[in-house]
Amino acid sequence: MSPRVFIDGESGTVGLEIRERLAARKDLTLLSLESDRRRDVEARRRMLNESDAAILCLPDGAAGEAVALVESNSVAVIDASTAHRTAPGWTYGFPEMAAGQRGSIAAARRIANPGCWATAFIALVRPLVAAGLVPADWPVSAHGVSGYSGGSKAMIAEFEDASSPDYTEVPFRLYALGLAHKHLPEMQAYAGLARRPLFSPAVGRYRQGMLVETPLQLEALPGSPTPADVRDCLAEAYEGERFVEVASEAQAAKIRTLDPESLNGGNRLRLHVFASERGDQARLVALLDNLGKGAAGAAVQNLNIVLGLPETSGL
Repeated sequence: MSPRVFIDGESGTVGLEIRERLAARKDLTLLSLESDRRRDVEARRRMLNESDAAILCLPDGAAGEAVALVESNSVAVIDASTAHRTAPGWTYGFPEMAAGQRGSIAAARRIANPGCWATAFIALVRPLVAAGLVPADWPVSAHGVSGYSGGSKAMIAEFEDASSPDYTEVPFRLYALGLAHKHLPEMQAYAGLARRPLFSPAVGRYRQGMLVETPLQLEALPGSPTPADVRDCLAEAYEGERFVEVASEAQAAKIRTLDPESLNGGNRLRLHVFASERGDQARLVALLDNLGKGAAGAAVQNLNIVLGLPETSGL
C-alpha cells in the first residue's frame, strides 16, 4: 500500500502548489476532505491520524492546533508555517543545509519547512560562517525582492483583487520596516550567527520568484577573503546537490541582470558571487521560486525523504 498523505490547508496558496506536485504521482495516496468539512476538527483529526505524512499549510496558530490533533506517533508532520522553525523537537527541513541533515529529516516525525527568505539567506551565509570566512558575530545584512504570492492572502488580494480596498498597482515596495520579519529567528539560528541580520525585504508586482542578496565588504573581513574563496566555499558546500547550484566565475561574469522569475515552477536554488574589479567587495545573490524551493517544492522534497522515496519524485 502506498503512503497516505494529507494536506491540511490544501486550498491555500502553498497547499494548492503542493497538491499540484503530488496529484499525478502513483507512489502516494492523497487523502482529502470535502470543502465543507475542512474546518471540522474531528474530521481533520481523523485524517491527520490516518495519514503516514501530514503537510500543514496553515497560519501559525492553526498549525499549532493541528499538531495537537496528531495522536499517532507514526505520523510524520511537515509544517509549512513559521510556528515551529526554531522550536525544540523539530527538525529543520533544509536537506542541503549541512552534512547529515537528510538523515535527520528521514528520522524525524516533526519537520519544519523553511521560509523562502531563510532558505536563500542560510544557503549563502551558513557555509561561510562554518568555514570561518565570515565571523559568527559579523554584522551581516540581506535584502531582496519576492513575488507577492509569498505574502498573506491579504497581500495577494492587494495585487490581484481590484475590488479590494487595499488594491494597488504599485510596481515595487519595501515592507517589514519595523525590522522584525518573521523569518529572522531561523535566518540567524541556522546561518550560525550571533547577531540578528539586518534584513530589508521588498515585494514586486509579479506573482512568484525571488532574489535574495547579501553584500560583503571582503577587505574588511578577517583574513580578507577573495571572491574566489567565497565561491569555492559555496561550491564545496553544495557539490553534487541536485537542487542547489553555484554559478562559476565564468558564468557569473556573463550575467548582466537577474530575473527573479527565471526559476519559477521548479525546485532549484542558484547561488551567485558577483565581485568588484578589485575583488574587495562581493554581492552574494540567491535566485529561487518562493513557491518552489522556498515553500511547496521544499515540502515535497522533505516528504520524499521522510517517506523513503526518491528525493526528486514530483520535482
